[in-house]
Amino acid sequence: MVVKLTDVAKKAGVSPTTVSRVINNYGSLSQKTIDKVNLAMKELNYQPNSLARSLQGKNTQLIGLIFPTVAHPFFGELVERIESKLFDLGYRAILCDSANNKEKERHYLNMLAANKVDGIIAGAHNLGISEYEDIELPIVSFDRYLADNIPIIGSDNFQGGYLATETLYMRGARKIAMLTGSQESDSPTNYRLNGYLKFLEEQQLEPKVFHLQSTARSTTLKNLEIKRILESEEIDSLFCTDDLTAILAYNQCQQLGIKVPEQLKIIGYDGTKFVQNYFPQLSTIAQPLADYAEILVDLLLQRIQVPDKPLEKNYLLPVKLIQGTTT
Repeated sequence: MVVKLTDVAKKAGVSPTTVSRVINNYGSLSQKTIDKVNLAMKELNYQPNSLARSLQGKNTQLIGLIFPTVAHPFFGELVERIESKLFDLGYRAILCDSANNKEKERHYLNMLAANKVDGIIAGAHNLGISEYEDIELPIVSFDRYLADNIPIIGSDNFQGGYLATETLYMRGARKIAMLTGSQESDSPTNYRLNGYLKFLEEQQLEPKVFHLQSTARSTTLKNLEIKRILESEEIDSLFCTDDLTAILAYNQCQQLGIKVPEQLKIIGYDGTKFVQNYFPQLSTIAQPLADYAEILVDLLLQRIQVPDKPLEKNYLLPVKLIQGTTT
Protein backbone atom coordinates (compact mmCIF):
# COMPACT_ATOMS: atom_id res chain seq x y z
CA MET A 1 0.00 0.00 0.00
CA VAL A 2 1.29 3.46 -0.94
CA VAL A 3 2.05 5.62 2.08
CA LYS A 4 0.40 9.04 1.86
CA LEU A 5 1.26 12.36 3.40
CA THR A 6 -1.84 12.08 5.58
CA ASP A 7 -0.50 8.77 6.98
CA VAL A 8 2.67 10.55 8.06
CA ALA A 9 0.63 13.34 9.64
CA LYS A 10 -1.46 10.86 11.61
CA LYS A 11 1.56 8.95 12.90
CA ALA A 12 3.40 12.13 13.87
CA GLY A 13 0.30 13.63 15.49
CA VAL A 14 0.39 16.78 13.37
CA SER A 15 -1.58 18.22 10.47
CA PRO A 16 -0.84 17.38 6.81
CA THR A 17 0.06 21.05 6.34
CA THR A 18 2.78 20.72 8.98
CA VAL A 19 4.21 17.64 7.25
CA SER A 20 4.29 19.57 3.98
CA ARG A 21 6.08 22.48 5.67
CA VAL A 22 8.73 20.12 7.08
CA ILE A 23 9.30 18.48 3.68
CA ASN A 24 9.60 21.84 1.92
CA ASN A 25 11.54 23.52 4.74
CA TYR A 26 8.97 26.27 4.84
CA GLY A 27 7.81 28.41 7.74
CA SER A 28 8.74 28.42 11.42
CA LEU A 29 8.52 25.07 13.20
CA SER A 30 9.98 23.76 16.43
CA GLN A 31 12.80 21.26 16.22
CA LYS A 32 10.63 18.84 18.20
CA THR A 33 7.93 18.94 15.50
CA ILE A 34 10.48 18.57 12.71
CA ASP A 35 12.02 15.54 14.43
CA LYS A 36 8.60 13.91 14.95
CA VAL A 37 7.71 14.31 11.28
CA ASN A 38 11.09 13.03 10.07
CA LEU A 39 10.83 10.02 12.39
CA ALA A 40 7.34 9.23 11.11
CA MET A 41 8.51 9.47 7.48
CA LYS A 42 11.42 7.16 8.26
CA GLU A 43 9.29 4.57 10.07
CA LEU A 44 6.69 4.56 7.28
CA ASN A 45 9.36 4.72 4.54
CA TYR A 46 7.55 7.71 3.07
CA GLN A 47 9.18 9.22 -0.04
CA PRO A 48 8.15 12.80 -0.94
CA ASN A 49 7.02 13.20 -4.55
CA SER A 50 9.89 15.03 -6.25
CA LEU A 51 7.94 15.73 -9.44
CA ALA A 52 5.05 17.21 -7.50
CA ARG A 53 7.47 19.44 -5.62
CA SER A 54 8.98 20.63 -8.92
CA LEU A 55 5.54 21.53 -10.23
CA GLN A 56 5.10 23.69 -7.11
CA GLY A 57 8.35 25.47 -7.90
CA LYS A 58 10.35 23.56 -5.28
CA ASN A 59 13.73 21.97 -5.83
CA THR A 60 13.56 18.22 -6.46
CA GLN A 61 16.97 17.53 -4.84
CA LEU A 62 17.71 15.39 -7.93
CA ILE A 63 20.83 15.72 -10.07
CA GLY A 64 21.30 14.08 -13.47
CA LEU A 65 24.66 12.49 -14.27
CA ILE A 66 25.41 11.77 -17.94
CA PHE A 67 28.58 9.71 -18.50
CA PRO A 68 29.78 7.22 -21.13
CA THR A 69 29.89 4.09 -18.96
CA VAL A 70 30.56 3.24 -15.33
CA ALA A 71 32.05 -0.06 -16.51
CA HIS A 72 35.26 1.88 -17.20
CA PRO A 73 37.25 2.22 -13.93
CA PHE A 74 37.87 5.93 -14.47
CA PHE A 75 34.24 6.93 -14.99
CA GLY A 76 33.08 4.42 -12.40
CA GLU A 77 35.25 5.97 -9.70
CA LEU A 78 34.40 9.53 -10.72
CA VAL A 79 30.64 8.87 -10.67
CA GLU A 80 30.94 7.12 -7.30
CA ARG A 81 32.71 10.15 -5.84
CA ILE A 82 30.19 12.59 -7.31
CA GLU A 83 27.20 10.56 -6.10
CA SER A 84 28.66 10.27 -2.60
CA LYS A 85 29.32 14.01 -2.44
CA LEU A 86 25.79 14.82 -3.63
CA PHE A 87 24.23 12.39 -1.13
CA ASP A 88 26.10 14.02 1.75
CA LEU A 89 24.62 17.35 0.66
CA GLY A 90 21.06 16.03 0.54
CA TYR A 91 20.82 15.36 -3.20
CA ARG A 92 20.08 12.14 -5.09
CA ALA A 93 21.59 11.21 -8.45
CA ILE A 94 19.99 9.84 -11.62
CA LEU A 95 22.69 8.07 -13.64
CA CYS A 96 22.39 8.09 -17.43
CA ASP A 97 24.84 5.89 -19.37
CA SER A 98 25.31 7.42 -22.82
CA ALA A 99 27.23 4.38 -24.13
CA ASN A 100 28.97 6.63 -26.70
CA ASN A 101 25.58 7.00 -28.40
CA LYS A 102 24.51 10.51 -29.42
CA GLU A 103 20.81 9.70 -29.67
CA LYS A 104 20.84 8.00 -26.29
CA GLU A 105 22.49 11.03 -24.71
CA ARG A 106 19.97 13.37 -26.35
CA HIS A 107 17.09 11.19 -25.06
CA TYR A 108 18.46 11.22 -21.51
CA LEU A 109 19.04 14.97 -21.60
CA ASN A 110 15.44 15.62 -22.62
CA MET A 111 14.20 13.13 -20.00
CA LEU A 112 16.10 14.88 -17.22
CA ALA A 113 14.78 18.26 -18.32
CA ALA A 114 11.18 16.95 -18.47
CA ASN A 115 11.47 15.53 -14.97
CA LYS A 116 12.78 18.86 -13.70
CA VAL A 117 16.01 17.76 -12.05
CA ASP A 118 17.80 20.60 -10.28
CA GLY A 119 20.89 20.32 -12.47
CA ILE A 120 23.09 18.11 -14.66
CA ILE A 121 26.73 17.04 -14.63
CA ALA A 122 27.63 15.88 -18.14
CA GLY A 123 30.78 13.98 -19.08
CA ALA A 124 30.00 11.99 -22.24
CA HIS A 125 31.92 12.51 -25.48
CA ASN A 126 29.25 12.53 -28.17
CA LEU A 127 29.12 15.29 -30.78
CA GLY A 128 26.31 17.34 -32.26
CA ILE A 129 23.87 17.64 -29.35
CA SER A 130 22.46 21.14 -29.84
CA GLU A 131 20.04 20.80 -26.89
CA TYR A 132 22.86 21.76 -24.52
CA GLU A 133 22.77 25.24 -26.07
CA ASP A 134 19.11 25.82 -25.23
CA ILE A 135 18.21 23.74 -22.17
CA GLU A 136 17.21 25.90 -19.21
CA LEU A 137 18.92 23.93 -16.48
CA PRO A 138 22.12 24.46 -14.50
CA ILE A 139 24.78 22.32 -16.21
CA VAL A 140 28.50 21.79 -15.68
CA SER A 141 30.70 19.70 -17.93
CA PHE A 142 33.47 17.27 -17.23
CA ASP A 143 36.32 17.50 -19.75
CA ARG A 144 34.14 18.38 -22.73
CA TYR A 145 32.87 21.47 -24.54
CA LEU A 146 29.06 21.54 -24.56
CA ALA A 147 28.09 25.18 -25.04
CA ASP A 148 29.62 28.60 -24.51
CA ASN A 149 27.82 29.18 -21.21
CA ILE A 150 28.67 25.79 -19.64
CA PRO A 151 31.88 25.64 -17.56
CA ILE A 152 34.33 22.81 -18.20
CA ILE A 153 36.16 21.07 -15.36
CA GLY A 154 39.12 18.87 -16.26
CA SER A 155 42.81 18.33 -15.84
CA ASP A 156 45.63 20.01 -17.71
CA ASN A 157 45.73 17.41 -20.46
CA PHE A 158 48.51 19.18 -22.33
CA GLN A 159 50.67 19.07 -19.20
CA GLY A 160 49.77 15.39 -18.73
CA GLY A 161 50.76 14.44 -22.27
CA TYR A 162 53.97 16.42 -21.98
CA LEU A 163 54.82 14.89 -18.58
CA ALA A 164 54.19 11.34 -19.78
CA THR A 165 56.46 11.78 -22.80
CA GLU A 166 59.12 13.56 -20.74
CA THR A 167 59.09 10.69 -18.22
CA LEU A 168 59.76 8.12 -20.95
CA TYR A 169 62.53 10.32 -22.37
CA MET A 170 64.18 10.72 -18.97
CA ARG A 171 64.21 6.91 -18.64
CA GLY A 172 66.23 6.69 -21.85
CA ALA A 173 63.49 6.27 -24.47
CA ARG A 174 64.00 7.93 -27.86
CA LYS A 175 61.54 6.11 -30.15
CA ILE A 176 58.41 7.07 -28.28
CA ALA A 177 55.07 5.96 -29.70
CA MET A 178 51.61 7.07 -28.57
CA LEU A 179 48.52 4.86 -28.42
CA THR A 180 45.32 6.88 -28.32
CA GLY A 181 41.68 6.71 -29.37
CA SER A 182 39.79 8.69 -31.96
CA GLN A 183 40.21 12.45 -31.81
CA GLU A 184 36.79 13.06 -33.37
CA SER A 185 34.95 13.93 -30.16
CA ASP A 186 36.69 17.32 -29.86
CA SER A 187 37.33 16.44 -26.23
CA PRO A 188 39.85 18.44 -24.18
CA THR A 189 41.64 15.10 -23.70
CA ASN A 190 42.92 15.60 -27.24
CA TYR A 191 45.43 18.01 -25.72
CA ARG A 192 47.32 14.98 -24.40
CA LEU A 193 48.38 14.41 -27.98
CA ASN A 194 49.47 18.04 -28.28
CA GLY A 195 51.61 17.71 -25.15
CA TYR A 196 53.24 14.57 -26.58
CA LEU A 197 53.96 16.28 -29.91
CA LYS A 198 55.32 19.40 -28.23
CA PHE A 199 57.88 17.51 -26.16
CA LEU A 200 59.06 15.49 -29.14
CA GLU A 201 59.37 18.66 -31.20
CA GLU A 202 61.57 20.22 -28.51
CA GLN A 203 63.79 17.13 -28.52
CA GLN A 204 63.74 16.87 -32.33
CA LEU A 205 62.32 13.35 -32.18
CA GLU A 206 59.93 11.75 -34.66
CA PRO A 207 56.38 11.17 -33.40
CA LYS A 208 54.60 7.86 -33.92
CA VAL A 209 50.86 8.19 -33.20
CA PHE A 210 48.50 5.21 -33.46
CA HIS A 211 44.72 5.65 -33.16
CA LEU A 212 43.08 2.54 -31.72
CA GLN A 213 39.48 1.41 -31.57
CA SER A 214 38.07 2.81 -28.32
CA THR A 215 34.73 1.07 -27.67
CA ALA A 216 34.36 -1.56 -24.97
CA ARG A 217 33.24 -4.09 -27.57
CA SER A 218 36.48 -3.79 -29.53
CA THR A 219 38.99 -5.15 -27.00
CA THR A 220 39.88 -8.05 -29.28
CA LEU A 221 40.47 -5.72 -32.21
CA LYS A 222 42.47 -3.36 -30.01
CA ASN A 223 44.66 -6.24 -28.85
CA LEU A 224 45.32 -7.23 -32.45
CA GLU A 225 46.26 -3.65 -33.32
CA ILE A 226 48.64 -3.42 -30.36
CA LYS A 227 50.19 -6.77 -31.27
CA ARG A 228 50.79 -5.59 -34.84
CA ILE A 229 52.41 -2.36 -33.61
CA LEU A 230 54.71 -4.19 -31.20
CA GLU A 231 55.76 -6.68 -33.86
CA SER A 232 56.24 -4.29 -36.78
CA GLU A 233 57.16 -0.86 -35.44
CA GLU A 234 60.61 0.22 -34.33
CA ILE A 235 59.81 1.71 -30.94
CA ASP A 236 61.27 1.59 -27.43
CA SER A 237 58.37 3.05 -25.43
CA LEU A 238 54.61 3.59 -25.40
CA PHE A 239 52.54 6.44 -24.03
CA CYS A 240 48.97 5.14 -23.71
CA THR A 241 46.29 7.77 -23.12
CA ASP A 242 44.39 5.52 -20.70
CA ASP A 243 45.49 2.87 -18.22
CA LEU A 244 43.42 0.02 -19.65
CA THR A 245 45.16 0.36 -23.01
CA ALA A 246 48.51 0.43 -21.20
CA ILE A 247 47.62 -2.83 -19.44
CA LEU A 248 46.65 -4.43 -22.76
CA ALA A 249 50.01 -3.36 -24.17
CA TYR A 250 51.81 -4.79 -21.14
CA ASN A 251 50.00 -8.12 -21.51
CA GLN A 252 50.87 -8.27 -25.20
CA CYS A 253 54.51 -7.70 -24.31
CA GLN A 254 54.35 -10.68 -21.94
CA GLN A 255 52.95 -12.88 -24.70
CA LEU A 256 55.53 -11.70 -27.25
CA GLY A 257 58.47 -12.05 -24.88
CA ILE A 258 59.19 -8.31 -24.84
CA LYS A 259 60.76 -7.30 -21.54
CA VAL A 260 59.20 -4.31 -19.75
CA PRO A 261 60.84 -1.87 -19.09
CA GLU A 262 64.18 -3.15 -20.43
CA GLN A 263 63.06 -3.46 -24.07
CA LEU A 264 59.88 -1.40 -23.97
CA LYS A 265 58.80 1.24 -21.48
CA ILE A 266 55.08 1.85 -20.90
CA ILE A 267 53.22 4.70 -19.25
CA GLY A 268 49.44 5.07 -18.90
CA TYR A 269 47.00 7.80 -17.97
CA ASP A 270 44.21 8.09 -15.34
CA GLY A 271 45.58 6.58 -12.11
CA THR A 272 42.33 5.22 -10.68
CA LYS A 273 42.30 3.36 -7.36
CA PHE A 274 41.23 0.23 -9.24
CA VAL A 275 44.34 0.20 -11.42
CA GLN A 276 46.64 1.22 -8.56
CA ASN A 277 45.29 -1.67 -6.47
CA TYR A 278 45.25 -4.39 -9.12
CA PHE A 279 48.11 -3.32 -11.41
CA PRO A 280 50.44 -1.29 -9.17
CA GLN A 281 53.45 -1.85 -11.42
CA LEU A 282 52.05 0.52 -14.05
CA SER A 283 53.58 3.98 -14.32
CA THR A 284 50.80 6.43 -15.02
CA ILE A 285 49.73 10.04 -15.07
CA ALA A 286 47.12 10.33 -12.30
CA GLN A 287 44.11 12.60 -12.63
CA PRO A 288 42.74 14.33 -9.50
CA LEU A 289 39.48 12.39 -9.20
CA ALA A 290 38.61 13.60 -5.69
CA ASP A 291 39.13 17.22 -6.76
CA TYR A 292 37.04 16.66 -9.90
CA ALA A 293 34.06 15.49 -7.84
CA GLU A 294 34.44 18.32 -5.33
CA ILE A 295 34.57 21.06 -7.94
CA LEU A 296 31.91 19.61 -10.27
CA VAL A 297 29.41 19.42 -7.41
CA ASP A 298 30.40 22.79 -5.94
CA LEU A 299 30.06 24.64 -9.25
CA LEU A 300 26.75 22.96 -10.06
CA LEU A 301 25.30 23.94 -6.69
CA GLN A 302 26.49 27.50 -7.24
CA ARG A 303 24.64 27.48 -10.56
CA ILE A 304 21.50 26.10 -8.89
CA GLN A 305 21.51 28.57 -6.00
CA VAL A 306 22.67 31.68 -7.90
CA PRO A 307 21.85 31.11 -11.60
CA ASP A 308 23.30 34.42 -12.78
CA LYS A 309 26.59 34.12 -10.90
CA PRO A 310 29.47 34.39 -13.39
CA LEU A 311 31.79 31.37 -13.49
CA GLU A 312 35.12 30.75 -15.18
CA LYS A 313 34.96 29.01 -18.55
CA ASN A 314 37.65 26.41 -17.85
CA TYR A 315 38.95 24.88 -14.64
CA LEU A 316 42.21 23.04 -15.31
CA LEU A 317 43.55 20.90 -12.47
CA PRO A 318 47.13 19.61 -12.28
CA VAL A 319 48.05 15.96 -12.83
CA LYS A 320 50.90 14.01 -11.27
CA LEU A 321 53.20 11.10 -12.11
CA ILE A 322 52.77 7.80 -10.28
CA GLN A 323 56.03 5.94 -10.80
CA GLY A 324 55.73 2.19 -11.30
CA THR A 325 58.10 -0.40 -12.72
CA THR A 326 56.97 -0.19 -16.35
CA THR A 327 59.20 2.83 -17.08
